[in-house]
Amino acid sequence: MRARPRDFIYTRDDLFLATTTYLHPDDRILAFLRYIPKEDGERSRNKSRYTKVDSKQAYEYLNDFFPNYIFDCDVTQVQMMGVPKDRVKNMLKPEERLKEIIQWSLEGVLEDQLLQKVVMVAEIFQDEAGISASHLGISGSILPGLHDTTVSDIDFVIYGLKNHRKAMETFSDIKHDNDSPLNAIGDDYWLKLYEKRIKDSSLSYQEFQWYENRKNNRGVISGTLFDILATRDWSEIEGTYGDKLYEPLGYAEIECTVKNAIASFDNPAVYEVEDVKILNGPIKSITQVASYTHTYAGQAVEGERILVKGKLEKVTGKKTIHRLKVGTTRESVGEYIKLKNLKIS
Repeated sequence: MRARPRDFIYTRDDLFLATTTYLHPDDRILAFLRYIPKEDGERSRNKSRYTKVDSKQAYEYLNDFFPNYIFDCDVTQVQMMGVPKDRVKNMLKPEERLKEIIQWSLEGVLEDQLLQKVVMVAEIFQDEAGISASHLGISGSILPGLHDTTVSDIDFVIYGLKNHRKAMETFSDIKHDNDSPLNAIGDDYWLKLYEKRIKDSSLSYQEFQWYENRKNNRGVISGTLFDILATRDWSEIEGTYGDKLYEPLGYAEIECTVKNAIASFDNPAVYEVEDVKILNGPIKSITQVASYTHTYAGQAVEGERILVKGKLEKVTGKKTIHRLKVGTTRESVGEYIKLKNLKIS
């Protein structure tokens, strides 16, 4: 039972969880709770109603009603969520969902305006970026059919790290073209994104806007926000669950230079770093920064000097390294990656 980030799992307990990683233990799939059944929930599917939960609500709900979804992970040495395999009812795949939506469009039966926009995005990445349909998918609330046509965003998935780079380059080329349906985000949308993602003072509104604008992984299509998300192709996934062990060592703050950012839009986003200066923390040698929230994906490029605050981990595998992990919750309170000398005029 293979699963990778952006997949969703629908369980026998009427829960929807989003897969969080590429490698999984034998008895469960690592995933994070996103939607729970609720009579007055804001989302509907097959005449049932659901509500979206944040990180705190997700753990509280599972602890109260389904504690078997939470386990003490011997690999990461922290408490994690994971769907026991005997509770899996359906695996929801972004590539299969997109194929279904495109087929409805071809048959002339696609009336949902949000899904019509999904088809438009897919056509552009096929025609303009040259990415095959088999390397495209749709995730987020659209994947399980829990979207709201008027308020939901489009979480568009690109499979293959090189394909993802091509998609962002294509969007960069066309986002200011008046004839393109894919446009850069205007000022009226930045505040909505900021309030959704930043829950503390780690980044100011102006800083957030500056970072997001240069990433080229987020835009607007006919008034709807969309994200261009990276997921590895199956051929790019290496290793087995448990071949690396992760030991938490507390919080740390560092200043460093980005050496390699090729995987900075992956899940987790990974930055190889050098010339590290420890500002606060129990270790002197850190070679990698990882982010588990796409707020800090693509935050920096090679050669930039950055400031990072997060949780320190010792990673033991074929070789032992220390890394700083940012985004240990979706909201990333008290954790960040930002340029040391960013000046916004």
